[in-house]
Amino acid sequence: MKVCVLSSGSKGNTTYIETTKTKILIDCGNNSKYITDHLQRLNVDPNEIDAILITHVHSDHIKGLPIFLKHFNPKVYMTEKMHPYLDFVTNYQFIDMDSFNVKDLKIDVIKTSHDAEDSVGYIVSNKDKSVVYVTDTGYINKKYFPLLTNRDVYIFESNHDIEMLNNGSYPFHLRQRILSDKGHLSNYDSAKYLAKFIGDNTRKIILAHLSEENNTPELALSTLKERLIKEKITFDEIVIAKQNKETELIKI
Repeated sequence: MKVCVLSSGSKGNTTYIETTKTKILIDCGNNSKYITDHLQRLNVDPNEIDAILITHVHSDHIKGLPIFLKHFNPKVYMTEKMHPYLDFVTNYQFIDMDSFNVKDLKIDVIKTSHDAEDSVGYIVSNKDKSVVYVTDTGYINKKYFPLLTNRDVYIFESNHDIEMLNNGSYPFHLRQRILSDKGHLSNYDSAKYLAKFIGDNTRKIILAHLSEENNTPELALSTLKERLIKEKITFDEIVIAKQNKETELIKI
């Protein structure tokens, strides 16, 4: 498998995953030209995208979808509750809320907690390799912990530093929304979860969906490293996903 986060942040989120037989996107939150250009930089023909998996229908995860679908025809996977917001999509499939397959990929679905009509995260697997994608959630239900443990790659939300958020310019109601169970994972919570989940199979952590106003890459990274040290875990393969630049193409 290969994985690359094309963009991550409050202005747009798109991730690319491939095997020798299958090419997919998770979300389509950047404009179509950005996505097309960055796929081509990976030597990927956008016509070869088999599927787009939607996590939820907030603009920064779907805004590129209408134009992208005018040029290309991947199948769009969504929950039934998302469909009224994506009624322009003609080639789609409602996802099973446990797992489903896209060609040689097995997709496990976890329910996330966000202030959208419906929201999910994905674990994308091929044979014995897997990628976790979890962003835009206020917490993670313990029932998913076994499913999320010891995966190869984690694309994982580390949205805000709590102190920066509380002392920043956001109005009270917005701060409360972000900090709530239907908001976003803080650096602290992200680090807490990742310290539980990573294992001997883990090759890379990609910290994603960082707030430009209430976080810094340095704070997100140091919070995770401090938690790992506290838990006596040695792990240095950590990448910060950015808003307008793709990560390396990670091979597992």
